[in-house]
Amino acid sequence: MNQPDAQGNVPLASSRDGTGSTGAGGLVLPAIAQVPAGWTFAALTIGLGGGLALAFVAPGAMPDVLAVAGPVGELWLRALQATIVPLVAALIFTGVFQTVRTASAGGMARRSLGWFVAVLVFASVVALTVPTLLLKVLPVPTSAAAVLRASLGGNVPGALPGIADYLRSIVPANVIDAAANDHMLPLILFMTVFALAVTRLVPVQRDLIALFFASIAGAMLVVIGWVLALAPIGVLALSLTVAAKSGAAAVGALAHYIVVVTASGAVVWLAAYPFAVLVARQPLGRFVRNLVPVQVFALSTQSSLASLPAMLGACERLGLRPATAEFVLPLAVALFRATSPAMNLAVVVYVAHWYGVPLTAGTMASGFVMAILVSLSSVSLPGTISFIASVGPIALAMGVPVAPLALLVAVEIVPDLMRTLGNVTFDVAVTAAVDRFARDARSAPGV
Repeated sequence: MNQPDAQGNVPLASSRDGTGSTGAGGLVLPAIAQVPAGWTFAALTIGLGGGLALAFVAPGAMPDVLAVAGPVGELWLRALQATIVPLVAALIFTGVFQTVRTASAGGMARRSLGWFVAVLVFASVVALTVPTLLLKVLPVPTSAAAVLRASLGGNVPGALPGIADYLRSIVPANVIDAAANDHMLPLILFMTVFALAVTRLVPVQRDLIALFFASIAGAMLVVIGWVLALAPIGVLALSLTVAAKSGAAAVGALAHYIVVVTASGAVVWLAAYPFAVLVARQPLGRFVRNLVPVQVFALSTQSSLASLPAMLGACERLGLRPATAEFVLPLAVALFRATSPAMNLAVVVYVAHWYGVPLTAGTMASGFVMAILVSLSSVSLPGTISFIASVGPIALAMGVPVAPLALLVAVEIVPDLMRTLGNVTFDVAVTAAVDRFARDARSAPGV
């Protein structure tokens, strides 16, 4: 049994038993089929090049080629869409359950979660402002957007609901019907409330339900891994079809997308530095110097988890207490991805502008809530799987077509660098803030 430390913090259970389990409710990642991101990017490049060559060099062959490429790309896209709802429902339950367990682990855990949520709220606000401003200055070319919409398809919602209809839609009369119709916000609300209710059950019932949903999430991750293992084929077919129909507009639109989404993540990354100075009271120069080795390693691995030893070393050089760093950093790697709300929501905002979907106050509020919940619930998954599992439910909640995600996942290799850079920087900054406030609390009179 875990015993509290001197500050009353109960260590989180992390040891595995002989079966590989991490305890009830803990999601153990199964063996997931993975294709190197470079292969998918290469397939995108070949598809775009082949589509352009088809359009300009051999237009007569276009109907025969698209008669094969079109259905192949559509089948892969449908398989990808089929995994989103069950995966997200299971991940939301597991994430909420684990967050509640973490909050009960002591004062340091609660302070860490408080800072995690505060930064995620800030990142969501960034996503609702920065991409919109950038798209006003540098809008998606109208002709390119129209051609890409026609090439990729995707249903755009018709008449927008009024505020009364929107509020009524949040609470589902039938959660099964909500899931069947891709109504993500009522589904997520139900799963969140259900997970909170499960935490109040007796341990044997609580752990059984938690293990059930963790098993569903694990199985769905295997399924989505199988689908994404075929990403080079699916992306090749989709990109060839898009380029053949839209010409060079497809290349320009993808480059434009990368700039807008990466810029949203860059704002969050840069915000970590004033946070470290103003909140954690770290000298700017020392913080920058000690983060450089961590950032170089993170960019080379594109993994926050692999960067954990480097982050622990940076915390030691910054003078943080080992007890704080060894508790907060693993928690941050598991639950906290600072750039996720900003960049995931930015993807959806971009696609909304691309398809001409109006971003009302209701849809923005839905995306805001969903981005934070999904970020807390997304485990440390491979980049392409994380992209679909995180962005898909936000798009569905905001009524934005998910079809473009099948193409955008191919260029995620570039924005993912900014994701990792911002995440490791904020992980260390938040750890420093928790350590600073823990020191202040211990030095307060009467403590």
